[in-house]
Amino acid sequence: MPRVMFSISYAIKPESRDRYLVLIKEVKEHLTTVGKHDYSVFEAKGRKNHFTEVFIANSVEAFDALEDNLDEKAQELISSLESCVDEGGMRYNTVVETV
Repeated sequence: MPRVMFSISYAIKPESRDRYLVLIKEVKEHLTTVGKHDYSVFEAKGRKNHFTEVFIANSVEAFDALEDNLDEKAQELISSLESCVDEGGMRYNTVVETV
């Protein structure tokens, strides 16, 4: 079964950085410990406040169920993160492993 990588890239408002870092840490802890998701967050080298969240699902079916499997706390945390994103919004990318 091919794995699926789903990424969300965005820039945050500079004035929201401290709040964002606290929230994203809580998101990561919750998604990896409670949700058991393969999830990471990266900041672009040389581009302060530009972040990419990456989910790796072990199959297309697991990826398709990803959003449905988020509990209420995860959904609340993710909604809170969205208030930190700048006017450029979020960009989504989904790729399927081929080899």
